[in-house]
Amino acid sequence: MTAPIPEFTHALVTRDARGVYTLQIHDAKSLNILASAVTLSLTEAARWIAAQDDARAVVVRGTGERAFVGGANIYEMAELDPPGARSFITRLRELCEAVADIPVPTIARLPGFCLGAGMELAAACDIRLGSADGVFGMPEVRVGIPSVIHALLLPALIGQGRTNWLLLTGETVDAAQARDWGFLEFLCEAGGLDALVERTVAPIAASGPRAVRSQKALLRYWTESSIQAGLDRSVEAFGEAFTTDEPRECMAPFLARKRHR
Repeated sequence: MTAPIPEFTHALVTRDARGVYTLQIHDAKSLNILASAVTLSLTEAARWIAAQDDARAVVVRGTGERAFVGGANIYEMAELDPPGARSFITRLRELCEAVADIPVPTIARLPGFCLGAGMELAAACDIRLGSADGVFGMPEVRVGIPSVIHALLLPALIGQGRTNWLLLTGETVDAAQARDWGFLEFLCEAGGLDALVERTVAPIAASGPRAVRSQKALLRYWTESSIQAGLDRSVEAFGEAFTTDEPRECMAPFLARKRHR
């Protein structure tokens, strides 16, 4: 039985019949700016989704098509002292970690502006899909602060030199450049994001749910482990897959087609 979806102040959570959840920034400023209240609400919603056994995938998105996230709230940051700054950035860190910890694939839907904290939140997702009108950047140095927290994921995604350029200049790049650098997996024309997202979500939802969760856990472990430890964990995960009937059920259609040839 699926749990009723709670209401969150600044996050709108929806679920379709397949178990595909959408985590949408709700009731924020027009560019989905991450003020502390918005950040806390999104974190609460992400943690709730992570606990749902029926979840098969999660689409993370903003409201509207002008932006995924235009950044953190500069008006709030301008009033911070050092202790407040540490608390503010810790809240953003916890949001990115809550999204990264969701045990099923997370897909970032990225129209328009994806700046600063938005790029960090997108980097914490498993797959990033953008539209041709996208603008990507880490402009923090322009307002007197360093890029921190999940900006540390960028070298593995786009390379150290490109990360250096983004963070040290504060300049932006367009969506085509972001795709060429490897930040975006796929790119579509403006207005085509929902279809692009569906082309990614559909095969995930059609695959074995335990296998997908196991694969995501392995992918994360591989980034944090030695090669030998990753190989050892892989052998264990493969064996664990056969503790249920899921492999047999998923393989049956392939075997049936071969028998009828």
